Amino acid sequence: MIRFDHVTKRFGAKTVLDDVSYEIAKGEVFCLVGPSGTGKSVSLKHMIRLLTPTSGDVWVGEDCVSAAGASDLSRIRSRFGYLFQSAALLAWMNVFENVALPLREKTKLSEDEIRARVADALEKVGLDPDGAAYPSDLSGGMQKRAGLARAIVTEPEILLYDEPTSGLDPVTSRMIDELIADLNNRLGTTSVVVTHDLHSALAIADRIAMLSEGKVVDIKPPAEFIASEAPEIRSFLDAQYITRRGSWEKERTA
Repeated sequence: MIRFDHVTKRFGAKTVLDDVSYEIAKGEVFCLVGPSGTGKSVSLKHMIRLLTPTSGDVWVGEDCVSAAGASDLSRIRSRFGYLFQSAALLAWMNVFENVALPLREKTKLSEDEIRARVADALEKVGLDPDGAAYPSDLSGGMQKRAGLARAIVTEPEILLYDEPTSGLDPVTSRMIDELIADLNNRLGTTSVVVTHDLHSALAIADRIAMLSEGKVVDIKPPAEFIASEAPEIRSFLDAQYITRRGSWEKERTA
């Protein structure tokens, strides 16, 4: 579905991605984890060509995103939904108008069709389908839900999540995790999640990729990832007080 083929990205003298290669399968939840500045969010931006590789290629299906012309790039981007770290809601629009915005900008749907699609998206993320509240009226978790409703309202094949639990309390973070997993199951999307939160990654991922200093350390399913002997992975796990055996493992193997 998505393939990085020897991708390197430099900003001046700084190399952020260093000869990175991996594939993301259709329908999986793929989590990118690692310390700040290791290229996780940069990787997401390459998938929709907000950034272009210094060398190497990024593929989505049969399309080479990094070499696509304007019309092809627009078509490729239409396959994606994107949840930004800050939710990126427009303060002067209520929730309904925020979620309706991509439909009004990118489709020729009638107003009745737009209202039905927006109400359905809001219901899917557990928000009032009326959507009359403004972003300032919402908690951080509800803002993330509204941002997610906007991401799914165009019915994308692929959902990109940039730090979906950032700034949220642990209870709300787990609710967002459940929502991501539920949407992936119900909508059949491919989900790529950038996160510092290893508890989240272990709960929702089919596979976890660890980035360190611009390189892929390893890519493994959660049970194998948590048992890894790689120093970078062990250090990252220890920093979040995650042991090899924990409640998450009992739940997954019961």
